[in-house]
Amino acid sequence: MDLGVNIDHIATIRQARGTNYPSVLDAATLAEQAGADSITLHLREDRRHMQDKDLYELKPLLKTKMNLELAPVPEMLKIALDVHPEDVCLVPERREERTTEGGLDLIKKFHDIKKISDDLTNAGIRVSLFIAPEIDQIDKAIEMQVPIIELHTGNYADFDGELKNKELKKIQQAVEYAKKAGLLVNAGHGLHYENVQNIAKIDGIHELNIGHAIVAKALFIGWENAVIEMKKIIKEYAQS
Repeated sequence: MDLGVNIDHIATIRQARGTNYPSVLDAATLAEQAGADSITLHLREDRRHMQDKDLYELKPLLKTKMNLELAPVPEMLKIALDVHPEDVCLVPERREERTTEGGLDLIKKFHDIKKISDDLTNAGIRVSLFIAPEIDQIDKAIEMQVPIIELHTGNYADFDGELKNKELKKIQQAVEYAKKAGLLVNAGHGLHYENVQNIAKIDGIHELNIGHAIVAKALFIGWENAVIEMKKIIKEYAQS
């Protein structure tokens, strides 16, 4: 199981003071050296953390691959086609939210999202869709003919007790269903050092994308050590 390290919140710290540090370039390089299998970043429409120039500076430096998260809108499509990352993950976005809340609604917005997805695919960019672990959403992803989905694990991360177990079961069933349909399955959102274990145990997940928890852990043990520790946990539980 791969680990995609999200470096958005390195940029959040930088933007808080409008400085040129901490460097997202250094964060990406050190994360790769510590075992990250990809670098994930989200260019938001309000540019609250990542900036356009970050994408252009990062792309030629990465040794693994760039997983660029974007809202499925024309402005972001244009940027993605210009930067040409290996992967683009289409995500929902609302200006007032703190972080991405829930997955894309592929049922209501099927045609709009498919148009963006097709344009990216035709340009040779691999597309994934960030969706809830719901069978009807997976069916629409299959209909859209994307190769990858990323399952939203935010509810699992936020819930406790029986609700948490129920959400975990939904994720397990969604992974199995998508895998049988031939989709590559990633997962992420809200995962940290104490809750990632049960998700890592799920057979069929290709990659976990984690950011905020790693940045927070790095405050106490260092950036590279935080990446190494998360990678170690995932490896241990994925093999159990």
